[in-house]
Amino acid sequence: MTDFVKAEKLWLRDHPTLNEKWVQEQIAADPSILGLGDLVLRDRERSQPHAGRLDLLLQDPESNRRYEVEVQLGKTDESHIIRTLEYWDIERKRYPQYDHCAVIVAEDITARFLNVIGLFNGTIPIIAIQLNALRVGQQTTLVFTTVLSELSLGLVDEDEEQEPTDRSYWEGRGTKATVAIADHLLKIIKAFDPALELKYNKFYIGLAKGGHPNNFAIFRAKKNYLRLEIRLDQSDEVREQLDKAGLDLMDYDARWGRFRIRLTKQEVERNEDLLKGLLEKAYRGSLS
Repeated sequence: MTDFVKAEKLWLRDHPTLNEKWVQEQIAADPSILGLGDLVLRDRERSQPHAGRLDLLLQDPESNRRYEVEVQLGKTDESHIIRTLEYWDIERKRYPQYDHCAVIVAEDITARFLNVIGLFNGTIPIIAIQLNALRVGQQTTLVFTTVLSELSLGLVDEDEEQEPTDRSYWEGRGTKATVAIADHLLKIIKAFDPALELKYNKFYIGLAKGGHPNNFAIFRAKKNYLRLEIRLDQSDEVREQLDKAGLDLMDYDARWGRFRIRLTKQEVERNEDLLKGLLEKAYRGSLS
């Protein structure tokens, strides 16, 4: 049997050696401990014009997402909110080619604080993470818990009021042959939901059931290929499956949560089982 050992809660604000700099060092050494994905450190104590220094700048290497992270020991306060949002705003204006998100890390995130930053969420992308330092014997660990996630707004390219088009529009943007690849994928999709149909919109070919969009997968016809975008959680397993099949994974769009795959007619024909499995998994996820 494994013996149970009760962890001791540490308040780092009053700790003589484990200070804010130490916490920053732990995050910088392994940004994944924040629970925001496999991020990499871009900068630390990043100087801001006329506004102090940003604690940590992290980036998702699989996308253009950057996280402006501010760490505060003890209770959160108004100045912490203002400083975090100010640094986020400076970075997004200096580097508009990236998608930016503000992150507040603190030991004690009060209900009042959550109510205040909740007012911004949806307008300003912001995440609040509570930090807990625990000691077991002579070992100290940090536990990060997301208490306010970034509000995921409806995607522009999934707005059911988006301007509709027709098949000929997409045959003009792509070709008849590349739009026909979407037909082939629809045939695969109908194996698990016969009621789904293609829905032609200005910026993508989507899916609909009874006139209601369900865009767990969307298609964009190009001149020489079709781009399939499947909404799935980022996963090494999916990457390995696509790589083993020899399919061209263009990238993973972390902002919208989609694998973007370049497909030709021959590749769809050779990989029907794999594509059916991925599409069905995305479909089941859209129902939950």
